[in-house]
Amino acid sequence: MDYDSPVIRIKGVGEKTEQLFHKLNIYTVGDLVRQFPGNYEEMKEPVSINAALPGDVCAIHAKVKGIPNIKKVRNLTIMNVVVQDGSGSLLLTFFNMPFLKNILKNGSCFIFRGLVQNHNGTRLMEQPKMFQESDYREKQKFIQPCYSLTKGLSNQTFQKAVKQALSFLLEEEEYYPSDICTLYGLMTYKEAIANIHFPENFKTLTAARKRLVFDEFFDFIISMRINKDAVGRLLNEYQMCEVPDTDRLLMQLPYRLTAAQEKVWQEINGDMAGEYCMNRLIQGDVGSGKTIVAVLSLLACACNGYQGALMAPTEVLAIQHYTSIQEITDRYKLPFHIVLLVGSMTAKEKRTAYEKIENGTANLVIGTHALIQDPVQFKSLALVVTDEQHRFGVRQREHLAGKGRNPHVLVMSATPIPRTLAIILYGDLHISIIDELPANRLPIKNCVVNTGYRRKAYEFITREAAAGHQIYIICPMVSPGEMEALENVTEYTQKLKAQLPPEVRVSMLHGKMRPGDKNRIMEEFVNHEIDVLVSTTVIEVGINVPNATVMMVENAERFGLAGLHQLRGRVGRGDAQSYCIFISSNEKKETMERLSILNHSNDGFHIASEDLKLRGPGDFFGIRQSGDFAFRIGDIYTDAAILKEAQEAVDLVLKDDGISRYPLLSKHLQSSFSNSVDFRSI
Repeated sequence: MDYDSPVIRIKGVGEKTEQLFHKLNIYTVGDLVRQFPGNYEEMKEPVSINAALPGDVCAIHAKVKGIPNIKKVRNLTIMNVVVQDGSGSLLLTFFNMPFLKNILKNGSCFIFRGLVQNHNGTRLMEQPKMFQESDYREKQKFIQPCYSLTKGLSNQTFQKAVKQALSFLLEEEEYYPSDICTLYGLMTYKEAIANIHFPENFKTLTAARKRLVFDEFFDFIISMRINKDAVGRLLNEYQMCEVPDTDRLLMQLPYRLTAAQEKVWQEINGDMAGEYCMNRLIQGDVGSGKTIVAVLSLLACACNGYQGALMAPTEVLAIQHYTSIQEITDRYKLPFHIVLLVGSMTAKEKRTAYEKIENGTANLVIGTHALIQDPVQFKSLALVVTDEQHRFGVRQREHLAGKGRNPHVLVMSATPIPRTLAIILYGDLHISIIDELPANRLPIKNCVVNTGYRRKAYEFITREAAAGHQIYIICPMVSPGEMEALENVTEYTQKLKAQLPPEVRVSMLHGKMRPGDKNRIMEEFVNHEIDVLVSTTVIEVGINVPNATVMMVENAERFGLAGLHQLRGRVGRGDAQSYCIFISSNEKKETMERLSILNHSNDGFHIASEDLKLRGPGDFFGIRQSGDFAFRIGDIYTDAAILKEAQEAVDLVLKDDGISRYPLLSKHLQSSFSNSVDFRSI
């Protein structure tokens, strides 16, 4: 058995389990072992109820007191039961688990493990896990990996499959030269892949994670560097002169560009008129006005007689770009002839679009990755703009640019990254920064609260919905059981529907949905057919809903500050006052102080810098990754030091005769770059 073997070859994996793995994009043994745990549980010794502090995940050994109380609120069954030990009592709440009434009998003893909360002076656990004492003692023997799951697939089944896969995989030779491993203290890949799944202790887990993060960053940086060296500086085949239409548009707009926007626009003008092909990044905070600068660039391209393309990561965002640019085209009589190209269009609609693109009738094409499909042939593609650029892989960007003859490339990112890291991550791009917001923006009002505030938050959400506004609620997980004591979209949506008035329309969205279903839900929210959208961070990929005024984030302590700031950017886009509520289930002083940075600043670059300072080595199993650059395990804030080490290692490997000196590393990189999962996203 090797990495390319189908997952059904693993002992204990039948056709049904294979289909469940397929839902998680796990098709081969290699896919399985590279699906790293999202968290780890250490089954610590149970504590007394009196010692169980709010905000802690802990176990208590307690006896059931009395008979469980069950009530039904619409489609939600809520069961409350009190347990006690010699030190005090604790309220347990279970949702949609009425069968437990026959198990939680008066006087019965269990070990209950979950997040301790404080609601109006009452300590409680919601949906705790229950263990017989003997079972719990068995689990205490090793650290428990917790995987991202799908309905029907248990964590135990996942663990067994991974153990089988690891035991049958062929031993791999170490591909890094020994001096690199020694210099940066790297364990072998074989040790790392085993210990990331089943670590002996947190020390070996930390070492395993460092090796895998280093690999990911090294592969990313060296692929960029090789690509940059291969391409070099391309001569500008589309030298563009300044045109009156851009000045006319600027005069007609109901606002003036900020000084930062003006500076970036002049940099782009200089690039497109210069000797070499433009390869530039616009890095700007949410709402800083990157899009109008991109529109000016595309307008200059069209007025010079060429075609431009704007590629967005989702259909909803592509359609929003199409609608808004068509609107200003009509209003200001701009010489754009726009074509939309997205996957959900009919075959006839696509054929019509292809024809207009190929014969040059369309001078601006807006779409998703559908733009890079084989049937698309441009007549004179001179400018490629990619939005939310970290969502696209290297090959995707190259493929779109390859539709023309060395077109100018402009990429946009709302991810606030400190310049020291941006230079590493955007090594082949010139960087422009828009670091100020338009003066007419109403600042978002923020608050950081504990779970006891949730009822008031629901009342506030109800008032905002009644006023005709819309609300986002973010949960860190998709389904129950993925990670201990974290809110999940599936159950939270059920609970919320039971707690809010029936007229408030609640729906959910997460990344495991079919693409068509995700698009439909996002379109319904954009069209105000949904009042409250319960979602994972999938919504951080810029959908523009000016009517959304509230962003509430559950388990906010589990996110990086930069990621929370990105989520906050989904509101505050209209004229109404907007609000952001960060609910932390951990009330420790250092946690609340960290989150309070968001209370006092709406500046993404300041927040990113603070995030970089505060995220230490102990955080990477508690704080969820930002998702930037779609790294599988690495996080550019928590792992900034490893990122810098990987850059140094790339410099060492490429100096003198380059990578040809290291045949095993060369072979590894070829395999990595041809992997179907393209994490090298710039």
